[in-house]
Amino acid sequence: MEKAKEYCYKYPRPAYTVDAAIIIKNKILLIRRANNPYRGKWALPGGFVDMDETPEAAAQRELKEETNIDNHQLKQFKTYGAIDRDPRHRTISTVYYYYSQKQEFEPQAGDDAEEAQWFSMDYLPTLAFDHALIIQDLLHFLNLK
Repeated sequence: MEKAKEYCYKYPRPAYTVDAAIIIKNKILLIRRANNPYRGKWALPGGFVDMDETPEAAAQRELKEETNIDNHQLKQFKTYGAIDRDPRHRTISTVYYYYSQKQEFEPQAGDDAEEAQWFSMDYLPTLAFDHALIIQDLLHFLNLK
């Protein structure tokens, strides 16, 4: 029988994820999810934080893995923790963002993203999870809507 680890708790805990919102001019970068939940739906690049990394490092890693974009200028925006935001289990996500009127990036889908594409803020597709709310909040924060 395996000995219980010191400082481990028997109580359930939420999963922790990060999302990266990259906005250039009037466009936002989205990925088409390759896996469930929401397979085939568009979402912000993001994923689970590994045990050996900071949330900031996880946001950089996920952005690079899913879009092949290296952006070390991400800023922390807000944390989302609605109990039902992920149909798999309780998940809390910290959102990071980058906004520019100038810089351009050419995304290439990778990892668990089928596609990576820029979308006009005026014509967003149906989004996975609570990403429509996140984008709406971020646009308001940046005074873009």
